Amino acid sequence: MTVRLDLEDPIRYSHPAPPCAVVIFGANGDLTKRKLMPALYRLAYERRLPTGFAVLGVSRTAMTDDGFREKMRGSVKEFLEDSPFDESLWRGFGQVLFYTSGDVGDPALYEKLKARLEEVGQSRQTGGNALFYLSTQPSHYAPAVRGLRAAGLHRASLPGAWRRIVVEKPFGRDRQSAQELNHELQSVFPETAIYRIDHYLGKETVQNILAFRFGNGIFEPVWNRRYINHVQITAAEAIGVEGRGGYYQEAGALRDMVQNHLLQVMATVAMEPPAVFEPDAVRDERAKLLRSIKTLRPSEVAGNAAAGQYGPAVIGGTPVHGFREEPGVNPEAQTDTYAALTVEVENWRWAGVPFYIRSGKRLPKRVTDIAVQFNSAPLSMFEGASGREWPNLLVLRIQPEEGISLRFSSKRPGAGMRLRPVTMDFNYGASFGARSPGAYETLLLDALEGDATLYTREDMVDASWAVVQPVLDVWAGQKHNFPNYAAGSWGPKESDEMLARRNHAWRLP
Repeated sequence: MTVRLDLEDPIRYSHPAPPCAVVIFGANGDLTKRKLMPALYRLAYERRLPTGFAVLGVSRTAMTDDGFREKMRGSVKEFLEDSPFDESLWRGFGQVLFYTSGDVGDPALYEKLKARLEEVGQSRQTGGNALFYLSTQPSHYAPAVRGLRAAGLHRASLPGAWRRIVVEKPFGRDRQSAQELNHELQSVFPETAIYRIDHYLGKETVQNILAFRFGNGIFEPVWNRRYINHVQITAAEAIGVEGRGGYYQEAGALRDMVQNHLLQVMATVAMEPPAVFEPDAVRDERAKLLRSIKTLRPSEVAGNAAAGQYGPAVIGGTPVHGFREEPGVNPEAQTDTYAALTVEVENWRWAGVPFYIRSGKRLPKRVTDIAVQFNSAPLSMFEGASGREWPNLLVLRIQPEEGISLRFSSKRPGAGMRLRPVTMDFNYGASFGARSPGAYETLLLDALEGDATLYTREDMVDASWAVVQPVLDVWAGQKHNFPNYAAGSWGPKESDEMLARRNHAWRLP
């Protein structure tokens, strides 16, 4: 494979992954085209892929190897971010792509896949290692796992070789279905071979939370209830459902974002220090934190959770549909396109500190961040903006611009002791002058190397479903007065009222 060198960053070419074949179920789907194939191409550019490497796409659509290669070439050119498409690199990378067609529910597919995987493994020298990636709709997860078991593909035939499986979200529709899916997976693969992917954990700023907290001596001593007043976690999207109305009306914001992404982010923010930086130690602490979250009683849901659905509006002079007017959506849909939750952690570090989590579509801007507000100064002795009016605020920005900012009070220039808030800012791009790897690049490479640190474990999935299940149950039994916020606004008044009960307010990102 011909790969262009970048002499400015020689360390990026070290430690390639072990030989492996990546089998992608749903290879003709949107995720493969937009995320997985561009990520694998970037890993090839970075020389992180081994010489013995292959990708075997699986989908219902009939296609030749060359047809698949040409289709993926177009996808990589269209969706590759932060770097130009290199034709010379593609000529080598394209030759490691192969394709097999068939229905996930058809046993004949897995016999054909077994023969093709053996053929590709020999020609590409993959050492018998295989990573199965389930990039299909969730209803196909269990049939795919059963098919792999029936064909004996879940076990490597060569000594020392391995088989692993990556499962996309949503992982279950509720706590019971998640437990059933876990049982199905673990009846075929050991837990150590199951990689439940959450792409938020692959984002640089989310990973940097661990470095920020445990790699510095000044933050962890104040990372507790004595100094922190509350924490806000926001994941806002300016877009609507973008043609995915049929899927989204069955999911909603609480399932789609809060149950997985944002609770995992919260666990990273609030977890105890692991004894060592190893996968099990880190995941043990995340799981312990999730299990410490207070379970809401049905009578407490109304005061600690808020649901919203966007209605029609005019944004920038352009009329925008409400959710119920989107294609494929029921005109009386009770789907939450906005969800906010007040979470309490019942442990010594965080007792009494509320964590506010919100996510929504058709909000004013696209932004994901974590805002840690510290307690105000006990006494205001200066004129102007004081520490009581402008408490210290630490913001960890996840997207679109990754970085960290800290707000504190400073003296205004001139006579007198008058204060004003100022911000100290760190920006990833400006500080390192290098491109941050995409989340799927990081997570795919980790799966190839057998590093599960950034993947969720069975107990973590179950604990996060336990947090949202009481809310889902209450919402399912009531009729919301939807729509209750206009597209382009910051959500329903019920969300603001939830914070106001504790004398808090949502910050404007």
